[in-house]
Amino acid sequence: MKICIVSDSHDHRLLLAAAVRAARDAGAEAVLHCGDLVAPSTLNALKPLGLPVHVIQGNNVGDPFMMARIAGQPSNQVTYYGQDAGIELGGRRIFLVHYPHYAHAMATTGDWDLVCCGHDHEARITSVDNIKGERTIVVNPGTVCGVAAPATYALGDLEQMAFSIHEVVAETGDA
Repeated sequence: MKICIVSDSHDHRLLLAAAVRAARDAGAEAVLHCGDLVAPSTLNALKPLGLPVHVIQGNNVGDPFMMARIAGQPSNQVTYYGQDAGIELGGRRIFLVHYPHYAHAMATTGDWDLVCCGHDHEARITSVDNIKGERTIVVNPGTVCGVAAPATYALGDLEQMAFSIHEVVAETGDA
């Protein structure tokens, strides 16, 4: 299963949609958003793309009540978890959190195959030694909105546990 990992969209709908569209076109079947979506209505940019979206809060909170309402609508493909989330996709245990230091700590537990974070707008993929004598992959996709850094997202293959960072290419007419 391939996934799109984004973070820190900060209401930049067009760039968020462009990233998810590119990932979907590359085979992504789900979106993980690691926080700082901000306005819940930003999720409307993803509806036409038809992928399930797993989203957490971040430090730019926006309106968590409305986020929960959107996620609770029938036939909605959005799942909102609050501050963090432990989920399973493609047979992999995945932890979503906004903060990199928290992500590193969760990776060291060995309880997760993949830990995803955001916050600092610095795209990187690392591997962390865990207490079970193995390694856990930590993916920070950077900022999909391109504030203080290039607009980026991560594409992951959960079967191969292979991840890559990609720059967002805005479509003609996108701003």
